[in-house]
Amino acid sequence: MGIRVAVAGASGYAGGELLRLIAGHPELDLVAATAHSQAGTPLSDVHPQLVGLQVSLGTTDAATLGDADLVFLALPHGQSAALAAQLPASVKIVDLGADFRLRDAAAWARYYGGPHAGTWTYGLPELPGQRELIATSDRVANTGCYAATITLALAPLIAAGVASSEDVVVVAASGTSGAGRSAKVNLLGSEVMGDLTPYKVGAHQHVPEIKQATGATSLSMTPVLAPMPRGILATVTVKGSGDARAALAAAYQDEPFVHLLPEGRWPHTAATAGSNSCHLQVTTDTDSGRIIVVSALDNLGKGAAGQAVQCANLMLGLPETAGLSAFGVAP
Repeated sequence: MGIRVAVAGASGYAGGELLRLIAGHPELDLVAATAHSQAGTPLSDVHPQLVGLQVSLGTTDAATLGDADLVFLALPHGQSAALAAQLPASVKIVDLGADFRLRDAAAWARYYGGPHAGTWTYGLPELPGQRELIATSDRVANTGCYAATITLALAPLIAAGVASSEDVVVVAASGTSGAGRSAKVNLLGSEVMGDLTPYKVGAHQHVPEIKQATGATSLSMTPVLAPMPRGILATVTVKGSGDARAALAAAYQDEPFVHLLPEGRWPHTAATAGSNSCHLQVTTDTDSGRIIVVSALDNLGKGAAGQAVQCANLMLGLPETAGLSAFGVAP
């Protein structure tokens, strides 16, 4: 018997990806997978790709989840805090929602609304010192998908003094799975195919999280819905001087999942699909002199479920890469 884990919110896209990763993990055993409206449904009816897992979805409550050693909460924003408070203190938790990411209660109220639940250890191991904090924590707040993509591109540049923390501009395209699995007209295939649509322009909820994680003081972000199921491609431009490539290379030279590509090769989302990797490239704009970093990852992998398993591995004293692949699936 391995380490006992459970997934709350298992009917969603991130929950399904968590279950897939757990099924292939050498040390983790799934003891419960829960949902709200789909409780009692065989798992393979909800996630046909998991047809070999003989599991039925249970109800999302502490009684169902509390027997695990670690629980992944893949719930809508604002729903994790109440459930986490009911779980035994002995149970480790990785929350894939936003409830515990922000330190600033005013930022939470502005971007999410409702009471601020508090702050847990931030779940991005590649930030300086964060790996050690995650390894000694029982409660970890997983990053947002856009936040992971942009933070990995930006944080080392600000930390090294290569980039200014002011006037950061981001344009980032995301696949439709980033919006969740609930039925929405704007996410219908006939609405999305052949179209690019900006949304939450100037007011995206990941902005305060990115500023908190990177040290940016001013950030303008334009998210774009792209006609693909998964993946994020972010273009980050900043004012600065110095060797941005050297700063990124130094930050990630020993990282198993963050790859600075050879000069001239640009990231694309398909190359990261199904992996826990982030691909980066950097250049300097010949006209404006601004530094441009392009970052790509799988929003359900390194942007959600893969990142959560990476954090869980650290929390449980397992090899950080256990059950995770740095290699994408192609074509």
